[in-house]
Amino acid sequence: MRPNQQPDGGRSKGVSWQSQLLLLAALAAAAAVTIYALWPRPTWSEPELATLRGLWLGSLPPLPADPSNQYADDAQAAALGHQLFFDTRFSGNGQVACATCHLPALDFQDGRHLAQGMGQVDMRTMPLMGVAYSPWLFWDGRKDSLWAQALGPLENPVEHGGSRVQFVHLLAEHYRPEYEAIFGPLPDLSHLPPTGGPIDNLAAQTAWQSMSRADQQMANQIFANMGKAIAAYERLLLPGPARFDAYVAAVLAGDERTAATIFTPDEVAGLRLFMGRGSCIDCHNGPLLTNNDFHNTGVPARPDLPVPMGRALGVHRLLADEFNCLGRYSDAAPTDCGELRFISIGSHQMAYQFKPPSLRNVAERPPYMHAGQIATLAAVIEHYNQAPAAPLGHTEIEPLGLTDQEKAQLLAFLHTLTGPINADARWLAPPP
Repeated sequence: MRPNQQPDGGRSKGVSWQSQLLLLAALAAAAAVTIYALWPRPTWSEPELATLRGLWLGSLPPLPADPSNQYADDAQAAALGHQLFFDTRFSGNGQVACATCHLPALDFQDGRHLAQGMGQVDMRTMPLMGVAYSPWLFWDGRKDSLWAQALGPLENPVEHGGSRVQFVHLLAEHYRPEYEAIFGPLPDLSHLPPTGGPIDNLAAQTAWQSMSRADQQMANQIFANMGKAIAAYERLLLPGPARFDAYVAAVLAGDERTAATIFTPDEVAGLRLFMGRGSCIDCHNGPLLTNNDFHNTGVPARPDLPVPMGRALGVHRLLADEFNCLGRYSDAAPTDCGELRFISIGSHQMAYQFKPPSLRNVAERPPYMHAGQIATLAAVIEHYNQAPAAPLGHTEIEPLGLTDQEKAQLLAFLHTLTGPINADARWLAPPP
């Protein structure tokens, strides 16, 4: 045999064909593992998908009817309400309107720790997007309809600071044609005093008590109609889809590749914490990310303000309100007012309970909590992570034990909830 000649007669050079096949198979397997690792694939269980669907804006039902307001979806009423919402003449000093605290450019709130009207209010301004879905209004739920809620600030001395008889005269003077096209002819008002109402103002109280019961009821009805027009306008202020909704839509469609381009891994991790260990969905669930109920979460009290009773007082104020669902000025039948008729009262557990606002656009509206006690969203997460004792009553939350990375991930997710206001542009600015 010649030097360097192969035992097989020179038929084989280098690696055998069997070894080559094995090498190719190994390379293909490694490539498959790499592709599998990088390629987006389903990561949500069926129960998690059901939860995601429940949080998705696409699951928001149509606006609920308001049987207490027969004008709730009247276009003319909404147009009048739009005008009233921005009109500063409906105040004690001619400088305060609903839009003074509910600014369209700031998600229909004001960015202040405490609302500021004629004076300083002891609560934070709540946002208005999607508020028509809530059965209870204000932080303590002391109103049970959007139109009744609109009436409260008008006579509050530190908000609009006016009186119902004053507003009746203003309506007749500036909006008679618009009002009468909706609610019918205004009665003769010439004999009414210029101001008056059952409010904490001696002059207004004295004038109100000088009026006949029939005149008081007439003024009340016109005042209530004013609130019903404002409510018709506010029902048009709805949330638009956020990046979160685009992500959920892709996940629900099984399009994990698109979903992976919408959310970062940290945002996905934050969403998992929101739905899981963070316990956020205990209060912030449904497409509006609020259950519209009342909770004590141990929010610190403000040392410069009395500790509010929250729902414990709000429920009694609601029952005593002449403009509630069962009242004379409601358009509802008693059978339409089940939530009010069967409301729970007198529970000590209601102390220091407040309504959780929607988390939609939450990153855009600091400070936070019912009196602006917490300045940043990161500090809110830290509050829930530590779960301090409540200043009154018993807190419902327990320490979460989140790491710094997990808190950052949860914060990243909350920023994905920012979206536009879903309303015609003409409703987002003062009327001509």
